[in-house]
Amino acid sequence: MTIGWLSFASALSISFPIIAADKLPETGKQFPALVSFDELMRKFVRENNIPGAALAVAKDGRMVYARGFGYADREKKKHVQPESLFRIASISKPLTAVAIMQLVEKGKLNLEDNVFSILPHKAHLATGTKIDPGLAKITIQQLLQHQGGWDRGRSFDPMFRSVKIANTLGVNPPAKADDIIRYMMGRKLDFSPGSQFAYSNFGYCLLGRVIEQVSGSDYEKYMRNDVLKPLGIYSMHIGKSLLKNRAKDEVRYYTRSKSKAIAVMGKQIGQPVLRPYGAWYLEAMDSHGAWIASAVDLVRFGSAVECFNSSKVLTEKSIGKMVARPKGIAGHDNAGKPKAAYYGLGWAIRPVRNTGEFNRWHSGGLDGTSTILVLRHDGICWAVLFNTRQAVDGQAASNKIDSLVHSAANAVKKWPKHDLFEQEKTKRECP
Repeated sequence: MTIGWLSFASALSISFPIIAADKLPETGKQFPALVSFDELMRKFVRENNIPGAALAVAKDGRMVYARGFGYADREKKKHVQPESLFRIASISKPLTAVAIMQLVEKGKLNLEDNVFSILPHKAHLATGTKIDPGLAKITIQQLLQHQGGWDRGRSFDPMFRSVKIANTLGVNPPAKADDIIRYMMGRKLDFSPGSQFAYSNFGYCLLGRVIEQVSGSDYEKYMRNDVLKPLGIYSMHIGKSLLKNRAKDEVRYYTRSKSKAIAVMGKQIGQPVLRPYGAWYLEAMDSHGAWIASAVDLVRFGSAVECFNSSKVLTEKSIGKMVARPKGIAGHDNAGKPKAAYYGLGWAIRPVRNTGEFNRWHSGGLDGTSTILVLRHDGICWAVLFNTRQAVDGQAASNKIDSLVHSAANAVKKWPKHDLFEQEKTKRECP
């Protein structure tokens, strides 16, 4: 399953050999002032037996660092490049959230709109059951903030029940996003909408369909043409489940043990397969977890959000809504005290003391991948991508490296003035 912003679940399959300390491949230009990032990545990749990784860093809208470490494909001895594509899993959610906010700015949506008044789907109801009246209360904002009413901890995550849902609906597996929506509309909610926070992949699946309904375009096509291309991002697209359909420049995904899972699609459906390739249906996860991107792509996107005045990706008003603290227990503890960190509209948010500034981030994970995108309050943005999920101690690799990248950034005494974005004529300056 995909990682949330602070959680992960272990799921393992094939093993891979340890990378010798003196044979770690490295790509991308080095800069003496940024040696702290080089040292961190070399040490982390070796000590945690990571096949491959990429790191890109921007400062004040200028990309100053983009490098690859280790192998994109160990079998073919192909090195990770700064532009190598990785499954980014739940970092897909900030992309979807930005698209929603752009549609709000265009007057095509309101955050208070009920999602099921927009979508045309008809519920699949079991005999003797009725639609939960709470469905009529779920708003766009509640979906963005994971307050829609679904709690995978109490029930399940439908995005990973592809065969069961398809069989229930009498369609061929794997279940598509529209199938999953019809199925879930016939089930009871886990809690009253807006009453609590519970991370929900399904909620962002719905947002993807809202984008389609309001824009009149396929989700991926709309995102690529109307959201990403204006920012100078051209290589991102929705990934494919099966290894044979791997994209050009996409890494291969690895896991740490020999366990397998039952295929939900392809010629091996119902048979054991390596978890990253067919144990879940990536294409149905488009708006919550299916994008593939390079670290460079993600830093370009993050810098555009950070430097919104020049990128025009969103207005200041929309950015303010994205970082605002949710009301109630989603943004406060049981005593009513503001939480140190909370989930805004598509981003995890941590206010920086009483400065009025925020750190924003999102992590992601699937079997074979672990990712994180960070927008720090001081104008530093970075993305780290791995083609395995776990570090040697079982932690998600992206969670484990998070604080270490902060330390590496703090160790930079003087940030270079060069801009790697400028080479592609897409320089973005912060206000």
